[in-house]
Amino acid sequence: MSIWTDLAGVEFRLAYVDAEGIRTRSLRAGSGEAVIFLHGTSGHLEAFVRNIPAHAAAGYSCHAIDMIGHGYTAGPDAPYRIPRYVAHVLAYMDALGIDRAHFVGESLGGWVAGRLAADHPDRVSRLTLVAPGGTVANPTVMERIRTSTRKAVEEDDIAFTRKRLELLMFDPAANVSDELVEVRHHIYHQPEFVKALPNLLCLQEMDNRLEDLLSPEQMARITAPTLIVWGAENPFGDVPEAHALNRSIAGSTLEIFAECGHWPQHEHADRFNALHLDFLSGARA
Repeated sequence: MSIWTDLAGVEFRLAYVDAEGIRTRSLRAGSGEAVIFLHGTSGHLEAFVRNIPAHAAAGYSCHAIDMIGHGYTAGPDAPYRIPRYVAHVLAYMDALGIDRAHFVGESLGGWVAGRLAADHPDRVSRLTLVAPGGTVANPTVMERIRTSTRKAVEEDDIAFTRKRLELLMFDPAANVSDELVEVRHHIYHQPEFVKALPNLLCLQEMDNRLEDLLSPEQMARITAPTLIVWGAENPFGDVPEAHALNRSIAGSTLEIFAECGHWPQHEHADRFNALHLDFLSGARA
């Protein structure tokens, strides 16, 4: 499978949006209520190519974006902390006249979406957190993310990029295509990306992370209906972390996917799409 076959059958466009001075890449498809998809640390919008067609066909206006300093979106020369990510997403919404949206946030994207939902409840309709980060500070996991990303960026050998992507999956052979590796390798080796890497990895430093964690008080302020999706073999967070998150967000629903790593929306796209579309429709609380 390739990115282009994943997107076959749906009309979409890649476009750049000026989000308060930040040139922001987005993939847009469909029409209707807005659904904004946010990727993880060092990721990019291609993380959602297996989800966009089903959501567009179901009558939603899909927006997968590269967050600040990620993919082909510009980034300021300053640490990428959670309030900065939130401000950028809001600026993107404002630039396109999106008053309110459903959010799908994976890993770092879930952290950003959760903070946005806590601080700006009027902008969030329904919230989906896919293996989200930001509720704990685990030094082993932080070092794993920091080391694997730096290796892939600083070394020319594309094998390190493949290893970084394979780390996300329970079944890398079925889910890490040559094309996905090549896309990420090209992103990782842009001079702007290399220069910005310390800013991008700042949340893997303990002081920054502890200051920006989703606190119990913030999670208690999330009023949007919330779905949490977790992989049983997630290398960046154990299942008890998912249960704790579920308890912290009142009325939230937790779904744990077996034989799944850190990208449930990609590894089990059909199951995720059906589950999520039911959730968006209100058929699932």
